[in-house]
Amino acid sequence: MKFITNKINRWFAFPAFLTIGLIAISGLVIAQDSTAVSNEAAAPVKVKPAKNTFQSIWIIDNQTVMVPIKKTFEMDIMHRFGTVEKGYQDLWGFFAPSNIRLGFNYSPINRLNLGIGITKSSMLWDANAKYSIITQTKGKYPVSVTYFGDVAVDTRKDPTIYDGSNIKHTTDRFFFFHQLIIARKITSKLSLQIAPGVSHQNAVAGYYTKNDSAGKEIFRSMKNDHFAIAVAGRYKVTNVTSLIFNYDQPLTKHPTNNPNPNVSFGVEFTTSSHSFQLFLGNYSLLNQQRNNLYNKNSPFGYTDNATGTKVKGGKFLIGFNITRLWNY
Repeated sequence: MKFITNKINRWFAFPAFLTIGLIAISGLVIAQDSTAVSNEAAAPVKVKPAKNTFQSIWIIDNQTVMVPIKKTFEMDIMHRFGTVEKGYQDLWGFFAPSNIRLGFNYSPINRLNLGIGITKSSMLWDANAKYSIITQTKGKYPVSVTYFGDVAVDTRKDPTIYDGSNIKHTTDRFFFFHQLIIARKITSKLSLQIAPGVSHQNAVAGYYTKNDSAGKEIFRSMKNDHFAIAVAGRYKVTNVTSLIFNYDQPLTKHPTNNPNPNVSFGVEFTTSSHSFQLFLGNYSLLNQQRNNLYNKNSPFGYTDNATGTKVKGGKFLIGFNITRLWNY
């Protein structure tokens, strides 16, 4: 029990320290801004928070800085087809094995959004929380900052880790994710965001054979922690149609099984209560930490340093997101 508690406490303590640090930084920004305003003889600047930096909580495979207003309930349907590389043989992935996620979110108070979802792959349940720390405001804050955290658990009867080993402890089923989303609405049409994040897996290949007979640690294929950064943006073509893109870059280097980056782009159609996104991308796992850790669909061709084999790029797949909002 002590082992389980230490594992979980370790990864939920991180956002607390992160939030405290951000509050301190925010206070410094406010103090500097207040000093600047006090030195001006002009009338006080009217506070004007930026609205609709993004239209949905999702931008393809990542969360946006947006947090729905209080008493908003949302349902998400996310779908990823197979890769398009086989062409007509499986109708460019439409008839290939697909992955689906169903999600539900609610905002009990302003600035806070809580969610839960289940994904077909690995029967993965996830629970998440999202909190708006700073909202871009004219004359006050140049950007919006939001924290997003997620915990996921593999609920299959006999789950395995990447090398095929059976797990032995309940905590080995868990994956964690923390991300800080920083966004700016640059013009009425263009919004951009950057989001550094860290993923954690409790069990990795070689986890149960740490030492050989001589006491020497056995080689592990991956690290438990993985850092990555995501860049995304939206450009409004009309009031209801936008072009969207997303790029995810792995930062951590593992001994082997390094995940591939994700390049995705598409279109978004919106109404006051709906968002429909249609796109091409490389991610298929529908969970941020699993996408960051295990993406094997490469957008670019490369040579595997471990084996010397050439890996073919261009492994894109077609996907879509549908979100529906209700305000009570």
